[in-house]
Amino acid sequence: MENGFERPMTKSPGILLKGRHCIDGIALFDANLHISSEQWTCLLGRSGVGKSTILRLILGLETGGHFTGSFTASDDMPLAGRISYMAQSDLLLPWLSVLDNVCIGAHLRGEKPDIGFANDLIGRVGLFEHIDQKPNTLSGGMRQRAALARTLFEDRPIVFLDEPFSSLDAGTRADMQELATRVLKDRTVLLVTHDPAEAARIGHQIIVMSAQETHNWPVPPTPVLREINDPQTLVCQAKLLDYLRGIAA
Repeated sequence: MENGFERPMTKSPGILLKGRHCIDGIALFDANLHISSEQWTCLLGRSGVGKSTILRLILGLETGGHFTGSFTASDDMPLAGRISYMAQSDLLLPWLSVLDNVCIGAHLRGEKPDIGFANDLIGRVGLFEHIDQKPNTLSGGMRQRAALARTLFEDRPIVFLDEPFSSLDAGTRADMQELATRVLKDRTVLLVTHDPAEAARIGHQIIVMSAQETHNWPVPPTPVLREINDPQTLVCQAKLLDYLRGIAA
């Protein structure tokens, strides 16, 4: 495939999650989430409220607690094998090059990786000149971009991103937001972020999470990807920041 960005993709399902998560018998959160099909859902809330735990629950990873409830795909098909995940830490393997780290999933599955697609992604995250370097030679922001390329390379219908742009400078962050929204067009994306500006720019849906509830925040009526300086984007960002400061107090 010459252009990985034009790959055909079956319809990406939404995800429904409802239930309570407890740690040592104490409720961390009650949640009722509808992650919309083929859209970007941005999940915000104060630190420690359980945003990353939501991702780990759906992925079947250890959460350190007990969840009572359910999560299902809107097409009633199993979620296993359909989700790519970018954690807060880059999780790059230190003995592999940038290219081999991007292709690691295919190697582990015994598949032949699409090197052309990998090269294209590495170039688009600005790391082509570093393609043969090991992670310990890269800055934190460069490592995060390599991890983003690895996640995009997996080419899954559902993508979970846990603060994927947090280590990037403002200009690079905007560039990577644009790249991710283009590559992940028509995918079901759940993005955990602390940045109201990011949510206001790229969210089709914004969900604000507290220990007691999850609720939808109104998004600008303009299409994603929104201009950073669009007045409606700025208004959404400012109001969301004010609200988050209130619930964090």
